[in-house]
This record gives sequence, structure tokens and C-alpha cells, in this order.
Amino acid sequence: MKNPAKIFMLANLVMVTALLLSACGAGKPQPTPTLSVAAVQTAAVGTFAAGLTQTAFAMPTGTATKTPTATATPTALPTAIAAVPTSSCYGLTGISDVTIPDNTPMVPGQTFTKTWLVRNSGTCPWTAGFKFAFTSGNAMGGTTLVLDKAVSPGAQTNLSIAMTAPALTGSVRGNWRMSTLTGVFFGDEEYIIITLSGTATATATPAAPTATPAAPTATPIPSNTPTQTATP
Repeated sequence: MKNPAKIFMLANLVMVTALLLSACGAGKPQPTPTLSVAAVQTAAVGTFAAGLTQTAFAMPTGTATKTPTATATPTALPTAIAAVPTSSCYGLTGISDVTIPDNTPMVPGQTFTKTWLVRNSGTCPWTAGFKFAFTSGNAMGGTTLVLDKAVSPGAQTNLSIAMTAPALTGSVRGNWRMSTLTGVFFGDEEYIIITLSGTATATATPAAPTATPAAPTATPIPSNTPTQTATP
């Protein structure tokens, strides 16, 4: 039979040895696990996807707006204005009032003849049949004057219209203008202005003679100036 004391010592020695070996093994570093290529690729894809997700959450969310499409604005077409045609070679320039200067005082019903001295300032002659006609204002009973003879370029002529003062008061005006055979107006617009007051009279009353001669109110018509007169 073996000695119990030796057996106990041997057991203690074994236990101490085991403890020493255990302590030495605990200090060793753990081996690094070896990863396969597929595992590395899977991990990289996961990391990239996680980064995209975080970027999307970090960016502000905007509501998409539709850019309006520019539409063509219709351009308004200019309205055609009916202009009175004029003939380029015809012209008329007023020279003077031969009778009835502007603002001549009259009474309603007074009869008179208005005469204008004009010049053919165009390059074409006025032929017989041209018309000197009322255009606006008050005609004062006057009618259209139809030329009975031609007027050459540069020549002067008198245009006379018989009129009657209307039953009005104050300033009254009438406008007249020359036209071609086809009714196309041209040249200066001639006019007459009279001042009406008092009561109506059938005819013009001549002024009573006085010692002091009255100032002439009409320019004498040159003897060589043709006169064309319209009679109502």
C-alpha cells in the first residue's frame, strides 16, 4: 500500500502545474480570423448602402415643381386706318383773303361773297371740273365751286363762294378744300371765320358814308388774276 502523504503531495503538484499552465495560456493573443473574398465584398456593399441611406436622410426633402412652359403671347395686329389719299403732283397754297377777313362782324341772314386768293403749288395743272368743296364747320349756305377752266402750276386764281350768315351768335367757321375729278382732296385747307351778333336781316346793309373813309377790308383783285365763282 502506497504512502498517503506522497499521494497527497503528488496531487497538489499536479494541481499547481495545471494552474500554471492555465495562467500561461490566458496571456496568449487570440488568433485573427481569416475572411474570404466573398465576405469582404459583402461587407463593402453593406457599408456603401448604409452610407447612401445616411446621405439621403441628411439631404433636405424638396417638392418637385413643374417648370411652366412659356406660351407665345399673340401680337395684336395694327388696326388699319383709312387715310384720305392725296395726289403727289397736286398742291394748293393759300395766299390771302380777298374778301371777308377773319372775324368780320355780321348779323344773321346777311349775304356776302367770300373770296380766297390761292396758288397752284403743285407740278400738275388743275383741270376744269376740279372741285373746291365744303369739308367741315358751317357751310353758311355755300355750295361747291366747280372749276370751269384749268389753272397751270405756279398760277394764281381767286376762288369765290356766295354765302349767307347763319342765325347764330358768336364766332362761326367754315372749312373748304380743293379736290380732283375723282374727289381726292389736296393742298391747304381754306377757311372763313365771321362773328355774328344782332338781329336777322335779309341783306347786307351798306355803311353810311362818313367824312373819314373807312379802311378797306378786302384786298383788291389784280386785273390779271382769274376769278372762279360759285353761285348758290
